[in-house]
Amino acid sequence: MAKIALTGRKAMYLVIVALLASVQFAEAQHSKPNIVILATGGTIAGAAATGTQSGYTSGAVTIDAMLDAVPGIKDLANIKGEQISNVGSQDMTFEIMLKVANRINELARSNDVDGIVITHGTDTMEESAFFLNLAVKTDKPVVLVGSMRPSTAVSADGPLNLYNAVGVAADPNAKGRGVLVVMNDWIHGAHSLTKTSTTSVQTFMSPLRGLVGVASYGHNDFYTSPVWKHTTQSEFDVSAVTKLPRVDIIFASEDMSPDLIDAAVTNGAKGIVIAGVGNGNMNKASVTAAAHAVKKGVVVVRSSRVVTGVVGRNVELKDDELGFVASDELNPQKSRILLTLALLKPRTTSQIQELYRTY
Repeated sequence: MAKIALTGRKAMYLVIVALLASVQFAEAQHSKPNIVILATGGTIAGAAATGTQSGYTSGAVTIDAMLDAVPGIKDLANIKGEQISNVGSQDMTFEIMLKVANRINELARSNDVDGIVITHGTDTMEESAFFLNLAVKTDKPVVLVGSMRPSTAVSADGPLNLYNAVGVAADPNAKGRGVLVVMNDWIHGAHSLTKTSTTSVQTFMSPLRGLVGVASYGHNDFYTSPVWKHTTQSEFDVSAVTKLPRVDIIFASEDMSPDLIDAAVTNGAKGIVIAGVGNGNMNKASVTAAAHAVKKGVVVVRSSRVVTGVVGRNVELKDDELGFVASDELNPQKSRILLTLALLKPRTTSQIQELYRTY
């Protein structure tokens, strides 16, 4: 009889231990931030036949498989993944970006979501980051991440990049800093970063404004917060947008042909960004063609193909007379993003110029 009672007490003890463990596990899960990862593809989801070849297929790996390849990532946060698309970023479209922006805005309204990570290819990451910086409406951390090597590569950089991106998205100190990009231990702001190397893992730099911070195995050190308008301060609303106006980039060069500008106008461009030489310059024939485009109602923005520096207004060209807009700090690809959103409603040239000073 005593043996039966002892066995009963032992069973009860085991039940209590199991219940306590369950409660502790539930409390641990509840105490961790909730992060949603929106996957779009890119090299971080790429795969190759071997670990030592340069060629690979982008967007070949799902978000669930990526998460399984990152030890300890689920200790940082409660993570849910959604596959929005699975394309190389050279094939990224405004249609996908609109979908991502609207999904972020939907998720951010939930009290059960503390931060959002977007996996993305690096080729057009700076454009998508800047687009989201202007289109999302939340102070919650929104972080883009990618990799320069496919998931199958020897010394793949994607797993640690993803780990650090989740760590930044889960960090309350990341709130209110706009859309961030986490690559190779560095935290960049969407306004300033640019891709500088075709293959190096340290490809992203923020040459004019510097880093927002650094990320080290889930621990973050923030240096600054971007001063430009973004996210909740942004006037742009894409919630009802299904199609964006066409804006073309034309690369300026020695003895460039002005008929490239004419062709853009003929084919329906509502805006043209000139990736100009030096301080946003182009030859006389192209200046004339661009001025004619302005008279036809096309907005012309002068940016620069030079990596650093500011394109100033009325410096070497008389922008006030010609009707041009100067891009300030924005490179051609980001100038195109801002102009595309600006053209969603009628604006004067001076109003568009002010956008380049504030975003």
